[in-house]
Amino acid sequence: MSEFFSSRLSSLTPYTPGEQPRGRKYIKLNTNESPFPPSEAVIEAIADEAKSLNLYSDPSLTELRAALAATYGVAPENVIASNGSDEALNFITMAYADKGFAFPDITYGFYPVFCTLNRVNYREIPLKDDFSVDVEAFMSAPENVMIANPNAPTGIALPLSDVERIVSADPGRIVVIDEAYVDFGGESAVKLIGKYRNLIVVGTFSKSRSLAGGRLGFALAAPELIADLDAIRFSTNPYNVNRLTLRAGAAALKDAEYYKNNALTIIANREYTAERLREMGFEALPSKANFLFIRSDKIEGAELYARLRDRGVLVRHFTKPRISYYNRVTIGSRAEMDAFLSETEEILNEIR
Repeated sequence: MSEFFSSRLSSLTPYTPGEQPRGRKYIKLNTNESPFPPSEAVIEAIADEAKSLNLYSDPSLTELRAALAATYGVAPENVIASNGSDEALNFITMAYADKGFAFPDITYGFYPVFCTLNRVNYREIPLKDDFSVDVEAFMSAPENVMIANPNAPTGIALPLSDVERIVSADPGRIVVIDEAYVDFGGESAVKLIGKYRNLIVVGTFSKSRSLAGGRLGFALAAPELIADLDAIRFSTNPYNVNRLTLRAGAAALKDAEYYKNNALTIIANREYTAERLREMGFEALPSKANFLFIRSDKIEGAELYARLRDRGVLVRHFTKPRISYYNRVTIGSRAEMDAFLSETEEILNEIR
């Protein structure tokens, strides 16, 4: 860091994104991207919109808001779109800073980063021994609550009944449910928005809708909360979603069957991979996401990560002590999973 860098941020630990390799061809199972390309309708929409890149994007997000509202059964005033779901989470952290936030100790790494950047107090509530969310602890937390459901990197999902218990426990605080992975077997809390005005549901197009490179997210909530977030959006970047991404997002929502079938394929590949890994002696946590969180008594997580990388397969390893024995494996195509399984089996045979 330079001598000009803010002293307030000198202790900041930035979020570490998954490796995006250059050069060598890898099987990429480290960043929870979809193995499927966008639909043809999305590609055509982007090509058509490219002719208008000389013009700013729609700051009101009209077409996309309407499409999201129709998809999720809410009104357009219940919707905001963002530059990836990360931007929505950042807006939320800024908007509701006064109470601070509570979130699990093992969860999406951006939550504490956003709190630190925005001078927001936060508290980490430990997951239970089985890595499930401690519902009672969050029910009694005085802070605003932020929970990824299904959680990352564990993949474990809370049932909707437990989400509602947390939301209803204290109507005087905000509860954020981050549903980046919900389309792979989780149960969405969107249906609770009309019942609870303190609930915000955050989603993304990066996972099940194959637009990780498009950077598109959204939040659904009561109109008053969306107005809060829009106030921050217009105060930072009113053109926060570019023209190509706006059109791509609307087109993806209209091509819902294509993406639903892709999600079902990923679910099938996930269950197939989990079963094969268990046959090799791995523990695989019960996932409702497009990844598995795995460990083996036969090899440490860091060593398995390194050996797989040497063989051209990337997975995600975390150094936090509680989960350092684990690796997170994105679910790709059946061919990619077979390659990962084959290399993993060979590694286990070598260390024997």
